[in-house]
Amino acid sequence: MRKQFITLCFAMFATCGFAQQNLFGAQAPKSPEINADKTVTFRLQAPNAQKVQITGDFLPTQKMKTQWGEFDVPGVVDLVKDDKGLWTFTTKEALNPELYSYNLLIDGVKVTDPANVYAIRDIASTTSIFLMGGGKADLYKVNKVPHGTVSKVWYDSPTAGLKRRCTVYTPAGYETSKQKYPVLYLLHGIGGDEQAWTELGRASQILDNLIAQGKAKPMIVVMTNGNISQEACPGETSEGFVVPTMALPKTMDGYFEQAFPDVIKFVENTYRVQKDKAHRAIAGLSMGGFHSLFISINNPSTFDYVGLFSAAVDQQQKGGVASIYADRDQKIDKLFANHPKLFWIGIGKTDFLYKNNTDLRHYLDSKGHKYDYMETDGGHIWRNWRIYLSEFATKIFK
Repeated sequence: MRKQFITLCFAMFATCGFAQQNLFGAQAPKSPEINADKTVTFRLQAPNAQKVQITGDFLPTQKMKTQWGEFDVPGVVDLVKDDKGLWTFTTKEALNPELYSYNLLIDGVKVTDPANVYAIRDIASTTSIFLMGGGKADLYKVNKVPHGTVSKVWYDSPTAGLKRRCTVYTPAGYETSKQKYPVLYLLHGIGGDEQAWTELGRASQILDNLIAQGKAKPMIVVMTNGNISQEACPGETSEGFVVPTMALPKTMDGYFEQAFPDVIKFVENTYRVQKDKAHRAIAGLSMGGFHSLFISINNPSTFDYVGLFSAAVDQQQKGGVASIYADRDQKIDKLFANHPKLFWIGIGKTDFLYKNNTDLRHYLDSKGHKYDYMETDGGHIWRNWRIYLSEFATKIFK
């Protein structure tokens, strides 16, 4: 018995020692490495791999046709293998300031970079990320400024028949002040959830930095889950670890818009907020821009600020709450009759929704409805939506 016990101890020691070696002894190659000339080098130690490639939004794009339209997708380039099994790729040109995402393809299998612990989920895809600082990208960094608080908050939605979760940003100083704040309701796109704007959109960093610079008013930002059939984002619900998908029911058929007053009621009963039109804003990207349009025009005296970021105009589903989408143009006229302080539209030049937004602008122009417009390079991408939030946030509650 004693001999067996000693043998077991040696086995456990050997296992622990191997784990410690992996933790402290093995040195993974540095990847990504931002070089002095602002090129970036990626590395992977994979001596048995036959082919390693990289795809990312720092590479030239190519067109891909889908059932939702034509999208710009990142290109793919090869890494080069040396005699020690180290694969390497360095960008040919310096990269502009931006938050970039990428994946490696090892013999055709897409993976995150094992040397980079920083990754984000977008629907069912996980990508590695890195930040090239400077310019507008400094808004996406955690800088030495006062920081707000980001909370995951559950609320009751009797209209949806669910307890649901939203993400709430309260500005620096909220906990210790007695001040009442304006509220921005910030909505995500199809397939996203209440975590999208903080994880992919860098919303809390953008707000922290703009407020610290005096370019934006201190505000509360409420980031809802626009999938009205969900309690919360995948993995955070009573359904368990379901596979994230874009194919969710009741996304653009009026049910979310119908239930939105439940969110406003919760926020105004829970937080120190200013409860009037002049201190409410709503904005969103893609599906969230679609929701923002119809929530605002169906509640024409509720919001003084409306932001449409690559809005999925005219993409409503059949059935559902048809009254929400009926008489759109007349409802737009009624919204403008209530004199909103800002109606803001942003769209990329190659966005598959460009024509839809152009058609909406033509209607606004025909009626003399005033709006702000921003057109950027690129398509239906987070790079644009972070810019739009950065611009919109500086224009509201002034």
